[in-house]
Amino acid sequence: MTSPRHIVVAPDSFKGTISAADAAVAIAEGWVRTSPADRFTFRPMADGGEGTLDAFEKAVPGAQRMALRVTGPAGRPVTSSWLKLPPTGELPGGTGVVELANTSGIELLGDERRGTDASTLGLGQAIAAALAAGVSRIVVGIGSSASTDGGIGMLTALGARFLNDFEASIAPGAVGLDEVHSADLTALKPLPAGGVTVLSDVTNPLTGPEGAARIFGPQKGLDDEQIERADAGLGRLAAALDAAELAERPGAGAAGGTGFGLLVWGAQLVPGSAAIADLTGLADDIASADVVVTGEGRYDGQSAAGKAPAHVAQLARSAGVAVQIVAGAIDADTSSFAGAASLTELAGSVDQALADPARYLRDAGERLAAA
Repeated sequence: MTSPRHIVVAPDSFKGTISAADAAVAIAEGWVRTSPADRFTFRPMADGGEGTLDAFEKAVPGAQRMALRVTGPAGRPVTSSWLKLPPTGELPGGTGVVELANTSGIELLGDERRGTDASTLGLGQAIAAALAAGVSRIVVGIGSSASTDGGIGMLTALGARFLNDFEASIAPGAVGLDEVHSADLTALKPLPAGGVTVLSDVTNPLTGPEGAARIFGPQKGLDDEQIERADAGLGRLAAALDAAELAERPGAGAAGGTGFGLLVWGAQLVPGSAAIADLTGLADDIASADVVVTGEGRYDGQSAAGKAPAHVAQLARSAGVAVQIVAGAIDADTSSFAGAASLTELAGSVDQALADPARYLRDAGERLAAA
């Protein structure tokens, strides 16, 4: 009889369809159809986008969800939350974890796209709530943004003012960047004593051919003309803040320029996948595993460039452990994986896979267990 194996299941979320935690469970439910004696460790992942709060909540005993209402990306109130992590010796007020995805994220818009006027105001309101609660450090995950506002909404919620030629406040969203002339940061809230760490695996600068507007604008609903205007507006914002050097830093273009706004505040940008893996002790779990299964909604060229599955795979290969991939759709070479499964292939169509991802994740787990 084959000895039971230890399987570490560490997927990212399948964005807009199923959370990382639920995806991990579904994969395991299918796996045991083929190999019922195996045991599992679940380590849902994130890279700073959707699922960041879930990953921290599952990893840190005593983490507490703090509910709040914020202004969503379309200017309408949305129910959100931030996460308060317990105090430590160095951080007596604990850590506040805030997620852009559940305050100003594109998924909050459903099928709607508000490329020109979507705002990060709600993210700033959540950060302000964590500061008001007395946390000693803030961690911000900034994936899944709906806007290209350069972080002006977020900074406005923290006390900054962005003004036009007439010293009046500019409009929210990318459209406001058309008229930005100056910035007043005198009332900007100070960082907490332990600083602000920003989780993002995007390395784009603020402007230019690889910048926030040109690379990510189309998925947020900007057409060609609007992309050029937004890129120019982001350049005006950097000039108004006298922050040309910050605009060139890797990650300044993350989340429609929210990375830049956070750099202006004084935050530090770090790779999101690596930070969450470190927090959850993923490397230690992998060291005792026989197989690692990771995954995400779409595995493509961007995945290999630093998304959560790529980091999980790197840890597994460094430990000499076989790693497998499951994705909603696969559009990149998977020959380096010990097994691969596409939900679209299993379901027969994209629509069918999207309609019932848990079902096809179970089918994927069953197939991978036999690989």
